[in-house]
Amino acid sequence: MAQGKPRDARKERQWRRWIRTWRSSGLSVQAFCARHALAQPRFYFWRRELERRDASAATFLAVHVAAEPDPCPDNALEITLAGGRTVRVPPGFDAATLRQLLSVLEETPC
Repeated sequence: MAQGKPRDARKERQWRRWIRTWRSSGLSVQAFCARHALAQPRFYFWRRELERRDASAATFLAVHVAAEPDPCPDNALEITLAGGRTVRVPPGFDAATLRQLLSVLEETPC
């Protein structure tokens, strides 16, 4: 962790207010700083610093954990082909499609 002076939360809040006010003012940085008696270099420093802090802030996302489906439900069919390959067929399968699949999988290569 970087060493140095601890962050001044009050100063950060004030600079956030000034930058938010500047963005909604429609003024250039120079005009805004002149109107509020702020040093332009400090303004630019704080604008960059606050953008950096916001970019590195932790973000939390909601996560929904779903149960993993059973790889072979009790009522599913499991077919072991030559060579050890396995086909799992759920209830309600289309018999014609299964026949085609098995035919392709069991073909002997030329």
